[in-house]
Amino acid sequence: MIFMGDRATLLETGRFVRRRVHRQESVVNAAFGVAAAEDAENSEITDTTEITGTTETVETAGTTETAGTTRATETAETAGCAATVESTGTANAKDAAASGTPDGAAGLGAPERRGGRGAREEQDPAETPESDENEARHRRAADAGDTTSMSILGALLLRRGDLDEAESYLRAATADGDRAAANNLGVLLHRRGYTDDAAGWWRIAAVAGSAAAAHALGRHYRERGDEPGAEYWLRQSAEQGHALGAYALAELLEHRSDVGAERWLRAAAEQGHREAAYRLARMLDRNADDDDPQDAFGHHAPRHGIGRPTATGGFSVLRGDGPVAGPTTGRVGEAEQWYRQAAARGHRQAALRLGAILEQRGEPKEAGRWYLISAKAGEPRAACALGFLLRDAGDEESAAVWWLRAAQDGDGNAANALGALHAARGEQQTAERWYRAAMDAGDVNGAYNLGLLCTAQDRTPQAEQWYRRAAYAGHREAANALAVLLLQAGDASGAEPWFSKAAESGSVDAAFNLGILYAGRDEDRMALVWYERAAAAGHTEAALQVGMALLHQGEDQEAERHLRCAAGGGSAEAAFRLAGVLDSRQPRPGAPALGEPMPVKTECEEWYERAAEQGHRRAQVRVGMLAAARGDVASAARWYREAAEAGSRNGAFNLGLLLAREGSDREAALWWTRAANDGHGRAALRLALLAARRGELAEGQRWCARAVELGPAEVAERAARLREALHQELTA
Repeated sequence: MIFMGDRATLLETGRFVRRRVHRQESVVNAAFGVAAAEDAENSEITDTTEITGTTETVETAGTTETAGTTRATETAETAGCAATVESTGTANAKDAAASGTPDGAAGLGAPERRGGRGAREEQDPAETPESDENEARHRRAADAGDTTSMSILGALLLRRGDLDEAESYLRAATADGDRAAANNLGVLLHRRGYTDDAAGWWRIAAVAGSAAAAHALGRHYRERGDEPGAEYWLRQSAEQGHALGAYALAELLEHRSDVGAERWLRAAAEQGHREAAYRLARMLDRNADDDDPQDAFGHHAPRHGIGRPTATGGFSVLRGDGPVAGPTTGRVGEAEQWYRQAAARGHRQAALRLGAILEQRGEPKEAGRWYLISAKAGEPRAACALGFLLRDAGDEESAAVWWLRAAQDGDGNAANALGALHAARGEQQTAERWYRAAMDAGDVNGAYNLGLLCTAQDRTPQAEQWYRRAAYAGHREAANALAVLLLQAGDASGAEPWFSKAAESGSVDAAFNLGILYAGRDEDRMALVWYERAAAAGHTEAALQVGMALLHQGEDQEAERHLRCAAGGGSAEAAFRLAGVLDSRQPRPGAPALGEPMPVKTECEEWYERAAEQGHRRAQVRVGMLAAARGDVASAARWYREAAEAGSRNGAFNLGLLLAREGSDREAALWWTRAANDGHGRAALRLALLAARRGELAEGQRWCARAVELGPAEVAERAARLREALHQELTA
């Protein structure tokens, strides 16, 4: 091993090793000779405590645990120290991890049976280090001068907190050259605040081959800002298979944005270090997210969006805390596996992320199980997510219970959800209280939701106040809502900068609204720019506006592309105009000859029908005309009637024509009258002709005058001639 240190320490360490190598009278052969070197990995154990639940792990040293268990949330009084208590004659951390011990941690001073097996075997209680009989046996041997027993007894007393007695045994074993005792003496001195003395003993033990001491020494150097020294010792520890050393080295490299961090995180995770498994999964998750598609504004598309406002006041809620994996392939799939390993070991954030992955993949039951585990471990975001799952499953009451629990723990998202729940029930005051709680928790959505609530209650000044507060905090939808309020109040100049700010932040609605604002000023070029940006981000109405502008410019092919996007998004007007574009490219169909099958509907007619089914009156009339042209009178009458009843004068006129052809002049006259009263000139002319045939000359003259007034020119000319003829007939 290359030594990094001063010459005096090197010479002292050399003497320390030589003294220990030449002692062969120890009852247990743990010397640093060749035989011991071959079995070095089985001669010491690292006792670790890992603080989980945050992405920043506090490494602790000298922590005491019951043999065979890991207490992840209980540390010794010296939390923050970087050492590991080591016991002679015990299995190493790697073997403990292989046996399934959580986080690669085996108990302090818990000797394992030899024979090359790292897995912990069941022991008789009398044989455990914690038993009084076992302690007494080691005490007798230690008092008789046995080095190994002195080291084991010192570690046991250290774990118990009896520092004075532990120090005497550890110093005696250290003087006899016991490596584990040297490391544990460093732990003891560190607990007492003698950090420099502790580092000296850790250096001696680390040079002698102690991975635990190398890890402690590396942490010591890092705390003092000596990153080169820290990296050196942490690398020595990591390369010997020490899980905490690998994790601490990965932390250091990640802090420097060194790509080597992933390798050591993986090494620690493979040994059962749950925080390393979680951090590795996060790293893989972030790398996979680099390939995410971007929207038209250059932003990564969010995996969990902002909820749209509801009719009862609405709310904005963010689901999840970051990227969520999709299909379990490649790095994303590997990330899921590491999340699963960390979650299985009790890491609550890993359980939360795993639940989010499974929910995204459409496995709500399994997702709920991991959310529940995380929530019970105290993760408020998991409780909030579990509430959403329960609400989606129809169990609103249970959802409210978990939201309440999360909100009481400071989760603003859950408070927003509770506010929305009460707003939907009409409990406005309670809703407002929860929205304020969300805001107090630092969730800017709380202010936005208060604005929505006030808007629904026509409390415009208060709504503007809350929108403005959220907008100043960077909430883009609040900025858009504030601009809408200002525009409605006639303050277009005040609205424009808020629309711009929201649009530049990625609000698609704000980009569309900017287009409307510029179009209202007849600034068509700028309007089209913002319409195109909103359309590129998937805004249906913006795509329609772009398509209509391109149609006006004669660019039918490009217009068709945008119209198809808008029509596919559910715009009836876009479907109607797309059908018009397709209609203009095909010849007019004639009525089928007698005995011919009815022609198949074209794509053009299918788009007309889609618009008609959404209540588009012009599309309904057009569908009726196409149906009549191919001889389907029943379909034509149905569509004409729907259009007419919805207020279409053309639909009423065409329905009257169909009824007149079938001999139903009376009903036809009713529909023509409705159409004429709505300004349809041809309907007025038809009514005049119908009155003339019945001999009602004065009525005919009246409808002729109406037709002349309404037009168009051809109709007015015919109506004028008919009126003159009726006049001559009356005066004859």
